[in-house]
Amino acid sequence: MKQKRQYPKVTITPKAERSIKNGHPWVYGEEINNTEGELVNGGLVDVFAGNAYMGTGFYNSASKITVRLISRNANDVFDDRFWRRRVEYAVSYRKTVMPGVDFACCRLIHGESDQMPGLTVDRYGGILSVQIACLGMELVKDSIYRALLDVLAGMGEAVTGIYERNDISLRAREGLPEYKGWYRIDGMPVPENAVTEICENGIRYLVDVENGQKTGFFLDQKYNRAAVARIAKGKRVLDCFTHTGSFGLNTALCGAEHVTCVDISQSAIDMARENAVRNGLDGKMDFLCGDVFDLLTGLVEQKCRDYDFIILDPPAFTKSRNTVQDAARGYKEINMKAMKLLPRGGYLSTCSCSHFMTDELFRKVLTSAAKDASVSLRQIEARRQAPDHPILWNVPETDYLKFYIFQVV
Repeated sequence: MKQKRQYPKVTITPKAERSIKNGHPWVYGEEINNTEGELVNGGLVDVFAGNAYMGTGFYNSASKITVRLISRNANDVFDDRFWRRRVEYAVSYRKTVMPGVDFACCRLIHGESDQMPGLTVDRYGGILSVQIACLGMELVKDSIYRALLDVLAGMGEAVTGIYERNDISLRAREGLPEYKGWYRIDGMPVPENAVTEICENGIRYLVDVENGQKTGFFLDQKYNRAAVARIAKGKRVLDCFTHTGSFGLNTALCGAEHVTCVDISQSAIDMARENAVRNGLDGKMDFLCGDVFDLLTGLVEQKCRDYDFIILDPPAFTKSRNTVQDAARGYKEINMKAMKLLPRGGYLSTCSCSHFMTDELFRKVLTSAAKDASVSLRQIEARRQAPDHPILWNVPETDYLKFYIFQVV
């Protein structure tokens, strides 16, 4: 590059150069060979491979991911207008892929997938629920929030509050404090409470953005729930790891004969039951608080034949490559037992939400479970997360949800 750059400079290894050329936006600490200028955690830094400019990103020596690229364009100026363009692009994409009522309840910003690393923004009607796991994004969040308000207002979409769910352990790795609470913007009143109602697939839910899982609700399974519901009519459904009942409610609404929802959390079960009442579905559903592993084991021992459709939506069994094999054993156990419980011709919906449990490995687990259960799997659908959680093919970490629907034959 011939023009003088205003940012400090890091020079990276050939391995990191290959990664960036392949489109990945991260540089790890051990991939930095040299530095020039005054490096400030949370500040911007130029990345070079030899004399070749590779991009500009947020620097943080406290993080294993030391540089997170936000641009590979040497002409970009990183001011409020830059961040507004990023927000406009992200929100416009959601307006396209989540049309109509779905836009009222969706993920507006999905971190690296939107070139805003470590930033999650979920929309629940008028409330935006935000998590930030990158120091650099924390320092520019005022610009992001104001851009979100302006862009949504321009679409005729009102925002009544921004709630920060920054109570995640990932922030500690960035040297950031954990906290949660309403973000105060001049002239915008704060809602009286953090509970709001949403409507997804025709079902109304109460969402607690202060205390609910993640940012308040699991939005990524929206269309997978609809896919399961399409084949649920007349079925006796067992919804395992139900959380607040979303899969079970979808099947009940679409004509399931009866639905049993199971979760280890009593508060989740209480919310699921409340959601059933809210939607007039409580007469078709019952709710159990218990360990799914123990429940499935007991049902197999009893040779139970009460269900012809089983849904498995477990939490991530692994968040590290080091524990993938342990997770694989857990996935195999619950799937094998579900297959044993189902009659020939029964239906199974199963998924993994861990990036480290790759699709290839998950398919091997399901194949092994079917063999041990002495059944065959007829695939109905293979799905991923909803498109408001976009997958970048050059960033494997964005591809995390594997979702299958089978008939057991």
